[in-house]
Amino acid sequence: MNISALKFSLPMCIYALSWFAFTDTGWVVWWPLLFAFVFVPVVELLFPAAPANMSQAEEQMAKEDRAYDFWLYIILPLQYGALYLFFQSVQEPGLTTLEWTGRVLVMGLLCGSFGINVGHELGHRKHLYERNIAKLLLLTSLYMHFYIEHNKGHHKHVSTHEDPSSARKGESVYQFYFRSVVFSYLSAWKIAADDQRKSGKPVVHWSNQMIQFQFLQVLFVVAIYIAFGTFVLLSFLLAATIGFLLLETVNYIEHYGLERKKTESGYERAMPEHSWNSSHVLGRLLLFELSRHSDHHYIASRKYQILRHHEEAPQMPTGYPGMMVLSLIPPLWFAVMHKKMEQFQGRHQEMVAAPK
Repeated sequence: MNISALKFSLPMCIYALSWFAFTDTGWVVWWPLLFAFVFVPVVELLFPAAPANMSQAEEQMAKEDRAYDFWLYIILPLQYGALYLFFQSVQEPGLTTLEWTGRVLVMGLLCGSFGINVGHELGHRKHLYERNIAKLLLLTSLYMHFYIEHNKGHHKHVSTHEDPSSARKGESVYQFYFRSVVFSYLSAWKIAADDQRKSGKPVVHWSNQMIQFQFLQVLFVVAIYIAFGTFVLLSFLLAATIGFLLLETVNYIEHYGLERKKTESGYERAMPEHSWNSSHVLGRLLLFELSRHSDHHYIASRKYQILRHHEEAPQMPTGYPGMMVLSLIPPLWFAVMHKKMEQFQGRHQEMVAAPK
């Protein structure tokens, strides 16, 4: 095993802190949130990014090392274990409103940063069992349609006005939430219906993946209600909503204001300059290299451990956790990002004009 794979044990810290949040009371409940959205952003502001890439030999070794896959697979039992612990914890007698709120937010953090994020990574894999793990992880946020829309919609239309998951310049994250959540869901239905027609099957048929996903999600919600009751179900629905809003916040920052040019034959190919990139170490490790997003869209089949830094891509001033927090304050977000966009556009024009 390549010892470098051990660095991706860092996300387990979030699960460890979440265990304390679900089993203890007081400010301990808020530890995972403080770690993710206060400690990590502060550290990433103080320390520079790490843009170095692996050598070809190192990349090949990492690509073949199954230890990197282990860190993804283990998220499945951890996620469902945390979910069960959460169900138990919100029923505790004497729980204060502040403690209940903290536990809901922590479960939402797990749903978004692990359930959906790891589901996203495995949803791109070629093996069926990995894609099925992805679907089970997305189920914990009731966001299974993401599997369809992201792979067949977002990656096709990224950084165009045809993509509901690409934020436009001047659009606040709160405006974006509505557009992305609603129209991504509708897009997934359209894609699934088109797939049915292409395979010569009726749209309203059990083989339609969107119908399958809705059935599984309803079944999951009913099972929670029967096993744990109304209050726990409502707590879960809030946590799941927080989970998918975390995903949409990430979607917002990943392509904000970037657009692909339209040509006579369609849009230009998605290149590194069409996604915001961050090589800040803590955010990279906690999110399984999601912040090296430019390379992910450039070559979507790349496994997370070998994603590359692209110097020609627009670079965020800090890591994803800090940028997510910043996006929640639109005036500050616009002030920072519009300046970064101007700098990037000037640098990009210089690179294009430079002699080859």
